[in-house]
Formats: sequence, structure tokens, C-alpha cells
Amino acid sequence: MTTIQSRRKLIVAILLCVAVGGAVVRHYATPGSTTRDIGTLLMVLWVPIIGNVIAWLIGKLPRRAPPAEPATFGAASAFTPHLRVELTLRPPAIPSHDVPLAPGEYRCALVVDNEGFSARWLVPHGKQLERGKAHALDVELLSPGMASARFPEGGAFRVLVGDSFIADGRVLQQHTPAI
Repeated sequence: MTTIQSRRKLIVAILLCVAVGGAVVRHYATPGSTTRDIGTLLMVLWVPIIGNVIAWLIGKLPRRAPPAEPATFGAASAFTPHLRVELTLRPPAIPSHDVPLAPGEYRCALVVDNEGFSARWLVPHGKQLERGKAHALDVELLSPGMASARFPEGGAFRVLVGDSFIADGRVLQQHTPAI
């Protein structure tokens, strides 16, 4: 037992004794007297301890395991394209953000109707994606088994990043997985 735990137990015992003493004083005091009011006050000193006892009991309850981390693309995982798509980037809401997308990896959600599927695409080194023009790109789906049925050839979708739709797309072809 730690020092803090033993001190807490001592404080609880003292306040319990004070409350019992207050009950005895209140019982033998004449009604309406100051002594009876002091006995009532001593009994009320026990009330904050009840909260501590309840908190201690809640702390003893078994805890649920934290929720599992959502699936994501690994930082070192190789890019495996599942779809060949045509993307047309929408103009941004702020004119100063109207710049081409630089080379690199971009993560998003491909939205069909009201369903979203996590995906990523790569802008090859030495190229940029200009806004308003159609660009053919390879896209990797996080869960291709679940998502591939929703992306038939010629199917339209929107690209969601954060809380904004940044592009419109169309599936050109589905890549067959290498076995």
C-alpha cells in the first residue's frame, strides 16, 4: 500500500468517526440549539467522502480494451494500383490555392453515392496535376475486395479530402491482381 492510499484510508476513518460523533451530539442535543446544528454539520462532513468511495468503486470496474486502430496504408508499403482512373481536379475555394498538385502521394476517400472508400494515388516525379484538366492516374484502394464492386469501368465518383470534394473522377479500368 502506498503512502497516499494509507493517508486516504486514515482521512476516511477520521471523517467517519467525526460523522458518528456528530450523530451522537445531534441525538442528545435539544432541538433548535446551536449544539444540535454543530452535530448536523459534523454529520454533513461525511458527504464528500461518499463521492470518493464511489469513484474508488468505479475505478475497480474492469475496463474495456481501447478500440482498434483503423486500417491505413503502411508508410513503407509498396503502391499496388487497383484502378486506372481519370481525375479532374476542381478549382479551390481560395484563388491563391489554385496551384498544380506537386509530385507525391495523396490520400483521400473515393465517394460513390453515399459510400466512401479509402484510397491513395501517386503523382509521378517530374509531373504535376493541373486543376481543371483530366489526368489518368493509378489508384490503390485500402480494401479492394469491398470497394472494387462499387467501381465498375466507366463508373463516376468524387474525391473527398478532409471535408471538401476536390475532384471528380471516372474509372477507366480495373487492374487485375497479380497471383
